[in-house]
Amino acid sequence: MNQRIKEITQRIKERSKKTRAEYLELMQSEKNSHVTRGDLACGNLAHAFAACAEDEKMDLSGNSKPNLAIITAYNDMLSAHKTYEDYPPKLRAAARKYGAVAQVASGVPAMCDGVTQGQLGMELSLFSRDVIALATAVGMSHQMFDAGMCLGICDKIVPGMMIGALRFGHLPFIFIPGGPMESGITNEEKAHWRREYAAGRISRDELLKAESASYHSAGTCTFYGTANSNQMLMEIMGVHLPGASFVTPGTPLREALNEYAVKRLTEITAQSKEYTPLFEVISEESIVNAIVGLAATGGSTNHTLHLNAIARAAGIIITWDDFNDISEEVPLLTRVYPNGSADINHFQACGGMSYLIKTLREGGYLNEAVKTAVGEGMEAYTKEPYLKDGELAWRDAPEDSLDKDVLRGVHEPFAPTGGLKILEGNLGRSVIKVSAVKEENQVVSAPAIVFEDQNEVIEAFKRGELNKDVVVVVRNQGARSIGMPELHQLTPTLTLLQNQGYAVALVTDGRMSGASGKVPAAIHLAPEAAKGGMMAKLKTGDVIHLDAKAGTLNVDNIEEVEKREANATPPVGSFGVGRELFNRLRPLVTESEDGASFII
Repeated sequence: MNQRIKEITQRIKERSKKTRAEYLELMQSEKNSHVTRGDLACGNLAHAFAACAEDEKMDLSGNSKPNLAIITAYNDMLSAHKTYEDYPPKLRAAARKYGAVAQVASGVPAMCDGVTQGQLGMELSLFSRDVIALATAVGMSHQMFDAGMCLGICDKIVPGMMIGALRFGHLPFIFIPGGPMESGITNEEKAHWRREYAAGRISRDELLKAESASYHSAGTCTFYGTANSNQMLMEIMGVHLPGASFVTPGTPLREALNEYAVKRLTEITAQSKEYTPLFEVISEESIVNAIVGLAATGGSTNHTLHLNAIARAAGIIITWDDFNDISEEVPLLTRVYPNGSADINHFQACGGMSYLIKTLREGGYLNEAVKTAVGEGMEAYTKEPYLKDGELAWRDAPEDSLDKDVLRGVHEPFAPTGGLKILEGNLGRSVIKVSAVKEENQVVSAPAIVFEDQNEVIEAFKRGELNKDVVVVVRNQGARSIGMPELHQLTPTLTLLQNQGYAVALVTDGRMSGASGKVPAAIHLAPEAAKGGMMAKLKTGDVIHLDAKAGTLNVDNIEEVEKREANATPPVGSFGVGRELFNRLRPLVTESEDGASFII
């Protein structure tokens, strides 16, 4: 195994010794003493299985057959989650086939960031993750279940479900994806039309036509943003079946994988010989494997928040330094939009997760001392699923990538280091995604123009005020101020300026979409403005130096800046579209590096 990865894993263990021990003690206590169906009163049981078939009532009246909880994020608003509409009856049928019962334990909210980008609802996006975690826990709290199935794909939904599931980590869990939609117009073409609209050269109707040709059917959006990064992480951490992440919806292979997930779950409950609780699957080793996968694929920067929160839910403390150091060690192996022109279906076709994990193992980058939903170690995840005479089977990953413009092995990477870096300096600590940023654009020194809202940036662009070398500062966007919305609406505008030859960068205590990346963006800046961060004292004209190569973020004349009065939005909250319901929670939100959570 790679020595540096081994050392980072060990330092995480040392850092987490106390909190991990506390979590494991809690899980052992739950495992040994939690109330089971047999301990519930007759009235409790009668309510729990009132709507079940008569034979299922008999099965559930004791503990002879496992009862599988279904936590579903189905709704019609998210194309990715539309695929889950008919999953529950099929999963229940599969459970009966394999000697179990399955019940939908709860639904969780699942907002679409694509709908709310640039809108007020985006201020609820990050908070929705913790609400999902709470809703997952409520669903599991009935003490009726022996295992769980989580039906979730998109940005905050999978992390939220995982945080909630980890509180019931004494039970086995398998996450069941829905798969990506079939490819529409290319992502490069979609980005082109967005830039044309930002420049005022096409109408809104023309832009909508292009967007609709990209997002056109049920299934996950096909770019490599947070949703597909989620799927990669769940697979490399062993809570998906091998090769399950990127199989398209409604296909015989997708149906076979879903049924097998139920079968496998019945084999790993406490009543079985292969009992595999979630708390043994999510470990320091599997969390490091997740960061390795994120670095190797140039995945979403949102996971520098989400993985931290997931890890803490399991008693594991990771920091941005762990991301940075792993990314320095792990080569970049994929080029999927926005880090290339291909989409996730192309990635799947040329080798997908099975080849990625195979080559990472060859390079010694993955911890093998892990448990997964299908056994011990990572070898099973170097296999890809297929149908053999109509039956589900697995075969070895391709010997080599079938398209080296999209996916490569560790011995011929696209870059010697991964896609994430941490910036640190007199402005604080922040995250930057460099996998899609050209080398000549990774260092920017320019006067700042300070904004309090992303719409102000767009208006300034329309007035021609940004046609120069500039560092755009958008502050008071942090979780405590307004919920840390994504500022993806700025991507076409800033890219257009960059394409015109200007040196451009973004500095913010907000987030950027997992689909962004061509413009250097120092995001998640901590401390945020509302918590006394130095960015609250910046003024237009201050010269900022962003150096992604050196990992630094500084402002000139720091002594003068420090003496200024801060311009920070106090954490009193906002009103409209439900934002006011979260106002009392805002002061509880942790720093970005700690997961930006009000429950962890």
